[in-house]
Amino acid sequence: MEKTNSSTRFGKPVSAQLEILKRMVSQPKAILGLVILTLFILMAIFAPLLTKYDPSDYVGLPHQPPNREFILGTTGQGQDVFTQLVYGSRISLFIGFSVGILSTLIGLIVGMLAGYLPGIIDGVLNLFTNVFLLIPGLPLLIALASFLPQGMVTIILVLTFTGWAWPARVFRSQTLSLREKDFVSAAVVGGESVVKIVFSEILPNMLSLVVSSLFGAVIYSIGADAGLAFLGFENVNIVSWGTMLYWASNSSALLQEAWWTFLPPGLCIALVSFGTTMLIYAMDEVTNPRLRSEKEITRVLNKYHIGSKRSTPVIKEPLL
Repeated sequence: MEKTNSSTRFGKPVSAQLEILKRMVSQPKAILGLVILTLFILMAIFAPLLTKYDPSDYVGLPHQPPNREFILGTTGQGQDVFTQLVYGSRISLFIGFSVGILSTLIGLIVGMLAGYLPGIIDGVLNLFTNVFLLIPGLPLLIALASFLPQGMVTIILVLTFTGWAWPARVFRSQTLSLREKDFVSAAVVGGESVVKIVFSEILPNMLSLVVSSLFGAVIYSIGADAGLAFLGFENVNIVSWGTMLYWASNSSALLQEAWWTFLPPGLCIALVSFGTTMLIYAMDEVTNPRLRSEKEITRVLNKYHIGSKRSTPVIKEPLL
């Protein structure tokens, strides 16, 4: 007798996940977010092909405005801003996605185990999570970054250490809801192990939430990394968007009206955050039943030319 995959028998089938992905890529917000993120990822990968300079080379006079030779001008130390921008995207994006993946993974394991295993395990893990949620994030970040050796690995570990608790709380709440579903009960009756139930039955029904949490963690990581670098708690000799802001501030770029030294990295951080947020909104619109129903109601209202100011319209489809 052919063995059937339990996640297909009891949980959300694979075809449903593919349908979610199909609706996701058809969303204008998702397309916009993917285009923005893809452009920045390509910029980071092909950085040596986009500029002939090294980001640490002194190539011109300090604070030169944008011109034909330096399209984004030079820094207060005479380095090419465009070169630092494309090479800095490598560090900033790597830290952002690394912390996003690690913090989401830790939060997923802690949150799902706490949500599915009641009693002592839930109590201990929930207490542990609440402690991290109560600790002020910025002072903890500064304290850890000050006393630990400077470096990219340290920043990734520090941001992961301070960023896993909120995803864990979200995943625990969702697991508490899903563990009461019929397909989980069927898996328990079928003799499935706890690990298989959690990661084969419950997890596939949380993929949209996991992806949204991952994107949210990426936004947090890139912003926190830039903030720590701007405050001088990172190795400022490593070129990133945050260290570009640090050197712009250190060179009094604002007082000298050298906007080209701090506006490009700040705009890149904002654009990456915007693109990632568009993906989160698109995922929410696809997977949130309330938003889907509201969108469908709006579509039907527009179809029958019914104004949105009317109160609770009742629409009858024409009989065939």
